[in-house]
Amino acid sequence: VQLQASGGGLVQAGDSLRLSCAASGFFFSRYGMGWFRQAPGKERDIVAAISRNGGSTYYADSVKARFTISRDNAKNTVYLQMNSLKPEDTAIYYCAAVYGPYSVYASQYTSWGQGTQVTVSS
Repeated sequence: VQLQASGGGLVQAGDSLRLSCAASGFFFSRYGMGWFRQAPGKERDIVAAISRNGGSTYYADSVKARFTISRDNAKNTVYLQMNSLKPEDTAIYYCAAVYGPYSVYASQYTSWGQGTQVTVSS
């Protein structure tokens, strides 16, 4: 199982970024997917999650109406579109996979990508 996250970078407040997470080595469509983030000195928190068929999603309150999670099962890829970025969104963003329904708990995810840094300057 491999998850490869990409798309992070340094942007200004109000800008947008699109993160991608390419999956390989497993039946992607059988796994719920999540995006998490971890800022220095803080815990790894859920940002968004999506069901196996993409029909159900979850967002942390802090990103609702700004971020959109989506997936393309034909391309084995999950995305996180981030709009109206704020300095408090600065963190390392990780994608993760869990067999079956998605979860909001990091401990239930069994596979993790390497993380991609997102830095938002004010």
